[in-house]
Amino acid sequence: MTGTVKQQRQQRYGAGGPLRRVQIGNALSAFGSGFTMPYMFVYVDQVRGLGSLAAGMVFTLFALAALAVLPFTGRGIDRYGPRPVLLAGAALAAVGAFSFGQATTTPTLLVASFLFGAGVTTCQPALATMIVRSSAKAGRARAFALQFTLVNLGMGIGALVGGQIVDVADPASLTRLFTIEALTFLGLAAVTGTARIPAAAAEESGPVRRDAPTGLRALVRDKAMLRLCLLAGLIFFTCYGQFESGVAAFATDTVGTAPSTLGVAIGANALTIVVLQMFVVRITERRRRTTAMAAAGVVWLAAWAMALVAGLIRTEAAAATAAIVAIYALFGVGESLLAPTLGPIVADLAPSRLLGTYNAGYALVKQIAVAVGPAVGVLLVGSGTWPLYLAAMAACTLLIVALSVRLRGHLTPAQDNVRVLTVAQQPVRELQTAA
Repeated sequence: MTGTVKQQRQQRYGAGGPLRRVQIGNALSAFGSGFTMPYMFVYVDQVRGLGSLAAGMVFTLFALAALAVLPFTGRGIDRYGPRPVLLAGAALAAVGAFSFGQATTTPTLLVASFLFGAGVTTCQPALATMIVRSSAKAGRARAFALQFTLVNLGMGIGALVGGQIVDVADPASLTRLFTIEALTFLGLAAVTGTARIPAAAAEESGPVRRDAPTGLRALVRDKAMLRLCLLAGLIFFTCYGQFESGVAAFATDTVGTAPSTLGVAIGANALTIVVLQMFVVRITERRRRTTAMAAAGVVWLAAWAMALVAGLIRTEAAAATAAIVAIYALFGVGESLLAPTLGPIVADLAPSRLLGTYNAGYALVKQIAVAVGPAVGVLLVGSGTWPLYLAAMAACTLLIVALSVRLRGHLTPAQDNVRVLTVAQQPVRELQTAA
């Protein structure tokens, strides 16, 4: 009986051992990122004394590394599998992080930043592919939601611990920070890179034609995937691209929120996600994925409305502070709705032979949006046109709702998580009703 239950559970949720190791690896890398990401600007600008221009170049090159490696990453995953690609990405990230902590000049920091960014972005689609292959369709939303929860929890704990180690007056403290992050990526390679990930499933539509498009050509021809990428780009631009830049600048420069209070607001965001995520998964499992995405847009619209309130009552310090914290909490609610939807849709749209390419394409869109978002947000807020900034973000959020609803017509019922009543189930339902 126990064996039967175990088999049923594996059929529903997937291979437990490999999936657990993937999730542990996710948490490890997130802890390392949280450990150093908040302090990279300070490290370059103040600790090494290279100025804000050099710090900006470091972040730009970190983001541009994704454009250089992701097209090859997807092809490598499809040809060789996700494990070798993950090991290569983890090694690159470890070398980049360690070198970043040792670098003292702008050129060496830029080289280290490129290696660091290339490694981190290489790991992302490899990990996503591992989650898909290690989980059954029925449990895939839970797997992606748990990944998102662990990433936020890991980054939050990492930032908290890292903050206790950082000392701007002591460069060695930052060097230790980046060395520890390098070790977390080696831990990712040891824990997840050695897991036995199930092979790609056979194509449901039968044998693949020799002239069938491959790589990015296949992705570009997939209209549903292109629409999803457009929607995802807007989502990451409007939320994740503003989270630590535009909204933070608005809170500190316009509303006058103290940096310490901003830390509390970011903590409220992480706490909201950790508390709500698995509860939200239970709700979204019974509803269309496009409905969940549209609902996230509605929640974020409320967040931008709260930002307008904070701007209008900024002379009332306590009320304005509460509004800023509420913005970040509402962002967390929307993120919880998206976590079990975006990743599974990409997985369902992708042919099994091109899963790596689709995940890499999705990651590329994400990186571009997250790179462009801060530039636009900080520019609008910094120029003093904060009402225009809030209006633009609210318009983008309304567009997210509209595009989510329109995407519905381009997805199959299975891709949109529509529960279709089968012929075999209908008589049972009729008998239950009659009883």
